[in-house]
Amino acid sequence: TVRLRESGGGSVQAGGSLKLSCTASGFTFDESDMAWYRQTPGNECVLVSSISSDGDTYYADSVKGRFTISQDYAKNTLYLQMNNLKPDDTATYYCAAAPSFNPYSTARCALATTDYDRRGYWGYWGQGTEVTVSS
Repeated sequence: TVRLRESGGGSVQAGGSLKLSCTASGFTFDESDMAWYRQTPGNECVLVSSISSDGDTYYADSVKGRFTISQDYAKNTLYLQMNNLKPDDTATYYCAAAPSFNPYSTARCALATTDYDRRGYWGYWGQGTEVTVSS
């Protein structure tokens, strides 16, 4: 069974830093693409950053230069280092994995994804961790 568990969220002031962690189990971690999404109340889930099994990274324009995605294969853990946080970064952050095609996830972000292929690609999700940035 694939399991993803996020941690590290919290409340910080603007300009502060947080490091999110996502501990994975139930699949071969170093063979799976991984990602961080975020969702604000009433809004869609947005891809923040991803890292492929080959190590290629992607960052949304809004976080480039401030966030860094990384992995520790020995710990089966995905990280998101978030620096110079802004109030607009306030959201629930979700870890997603793509070890196999799975369009049946009932995770909030999966259900919000109307594109079938994308929904199946990021087929496994954690429960989320909340980040609040105050001005």
